[in-house]
Order: sequence, then C-alpha cells, then structure tokens
Amino acid sequence: MKYDFTTIMDRTGKDALAVDIIPIPNAKVKEGFSKIPMWVADMNFATVPTIQKAVINRMNHPAYGYFTPTDTYYQAIIDWQSERNGVTDVKKENIGYENGVLGCVASALNAFTSQGEAILIHRPCYIGFLHVLEDLGRKIIYSDLKKDEDGIWRMDYEDMDRKLKENKIHLTIFCSPHNPTGRVWEREEIEAAMEVYKKNTCIVISDEIWSDLILDGHKHIPTQTISEDAKQRTIAIYAPSKTFNLAGLIGSYHMIFNNYLRDKVEREGSITHYNSMNVLSMHALIGAYCKEGQEWLTELCEVLSKNADYAYDFIDQNFAGISLSRPQGTYMLYLDCTEWLEAHGKTIDELLRAGVEVGVIWQDGRGFGVDHTIIKTSYGSCESEKVI
Repeated sequence: MKYDFTTIMDRTGKDALAVDIIPIPNAKVKEGFSKIPMWVADMNFATVPTIQKAVINRMNHPAYGYFTPTDTYYQAIIDWQSERNGVTDVKKENIGYENGVLGCVASALNAFTSQGEAILIHRPCYIGFLHVLEDLGRKIIYSDLKKDEDGIWRMDYEDMDRKLKENKIHLTIFCSPHNPTGRVWEREEIEAAMEVYKKNTCIVISDEIWSDLILDGHKHIPTQTISEDAKQRTIAIYAPSKTFNLAGLIGSYHMIFNNYLRDKVEREGSITHYNSMNVLSMHALIGAYCKEGQEWLTELCEVLSKNADYAYDFIDQNFAGISLSRPQGTYMLYLDCTEWLEAHGKTIDELLRAGVEVGVIWQDGRGFGVDHTIIKTSYGSCESEKVI
C-alpha cells in the first residue's frame, strides 16, 4: 500500500481523548498491558499527508484574522460529493458550514419543532442524538431496528408509520450509514423509509457523516438522491472528521436544496454567533477532499474491511453468547453480551472493567437507547492491534 496503516502511533500527550480518558468508572489498565483505545469514534491512523501540507502552508503565513470561506472550499465539497456520491447538482448555495453534526441537528430541531414535541429516531441510536433531544426538551419516540434471519439490521416501516401518526410527528432523524450498528442502507430501504416520511409530511435530518467509510461490497446512497421529494424534504449533514481524523479541528457542513429549509436552519445556526468556521479547518477540508485524499480513503476502506472481518470472525468463533452483526460501514462493532454474561455469571459492568484491565478501552453501549447488556467498540486501529 502507498500509505501506512500498520505503524502503531503513540498518541500519549497529543491531546487524544481516546487515550487520555477511561470512560468506565473505577477501571484501570493493569501493569504490563498497553492501552488499546476503542471507545471514541476516531481512528489510530495518521491522516492523509495533504491535510498536514495544507494546514502547514496556511500556518506559514503569520496572520490568522477574520475571513470568509473561499470558493476553493466550496468547490472541494462539490467535487467530493460528485465523485464519491454521484451527487452532481450541488451548488455553493446548497452548502452551509456547521461546527458539528449535532449543532446542525439542534438548529433544525429549534427551527421546525417546539419543546415537548415528539421526534422519531431508530433504536439503537447514536448517543449524541439522545443528548441533543433531551437537552432541547423533545420527546423521543423510538422505532426499533430488527435483525433478520441473517443477522442484518432492518427498519420496521409499519412501526415507523404507526408511531409517526400516533404521535403527530413531523420531524425525524435518519442515520445513514447507521451508527452504531454499522448498517449501510440499500436504495430500496431508503426509498421505503422516505415514502413513509413523505406520507407523514416529515422533515428528515439525515446524518451522513459516515458516508465515506464503506466496507467491501457495499455502497452509500445519499438520501437526497432517492427522489425529488426526498431532495426537497431532507437536511443532509456531512463532515471529513470521521473519515480523516479531523474531529479536533471542528468542521462539518450541511447540504440543503430546499430554500425554505435552508433559510430556517441557517438562521437558527446564526443566532448564537458561535457557528463559525476555523480557518485551519477550512484548509484541512481542502487538503482532505482532493485526489490524494480519495486514494488514501480507498486504501483505508480496504484496511477497515479486513479489520472488520477479522474482528467479527474472531469474536463469533471464540465467544459463544456474544451476538454481533457483520458491519457494512463505519469502524464500529456493536456487541450484545447478554447470553455470555448469563452463562458466566457476570454483569456488564464487570465485563467492561475486565476489558480495561487488559488494555481494551471500550464503551458502555447502554447509552444508545437500549436496556440490554451492550458494548460498543472500534476496529479503526492498526493491523497489529486487531484484538478485542
């Protein structure tokens, strides 16, 4: 491979939350074991060199005053969406900067719903969505994803339709690819979901931050490409942060084709006078969304695909009672440890601490809207760290 995805990178003392913090109370790594950070949604790979080059080139000019996003920034996004996702009709005015995906979610919730209003979301769901919904005083209505006979997570369209009607819901959060299950929705599935949302006059917030990290044999279908109606009712949110390890620089963006939706979201985001871009974040995106960034990403997805297969097969073959689905995207695994814990007379808290003791720093999955004994972990690490 052209890029290095095998060197173990020491992030100690380099402002790495994944390494510096252990999220499991009263858990410590025993002497003789090194930390394998697998709980925060970032990777242990060095980013593509063009990002460092772009940021350093800008840093070499010793003034960092007020600025506006450049045409180069917008064109980088337009080209990336065209080449990666086949979205060929994006214009500069369809793109808007966001400090983060959750910030855009908050803006949309405030723009189109009121406190106490119900919002539909699939479960299990990204913990960040739950925090935003709870903080803004919205009522969370879950539509549970179900595993089919092949262990693949599926949406329940009848359940979605019924709950939208029963709760008079007109805004929903859709996650594609899905966090935390790693599901990459097929076109027919998104079509069916968007038809349900259309029948119930729902605005759709589509979080597509994971759209670049697709594993072998799968393809991301942007929600806005499903139909003209989907295009007009969807607020899509993207970022280079998961793809290129840029979360610490801050910077996401929305794509909104409907003028009414866009004006309302952008107005809400401007009220705090806080949703503004960092100049280095702009240059980092430009450095990421280039030809070399595409090449790096292609190799990364090959590595993640192998890591995912390795981790899935190893757990499936060696740990009876732990249930998981083979991921189709992202770099996360979602483990249901219920049967294993019952068989071994352990609690989920004991298992979480035991993992940390031998260096595996993972995340308690009970925060994802479920009541099961769940662990979320990551395989976005180097070749020699593929042990869970």
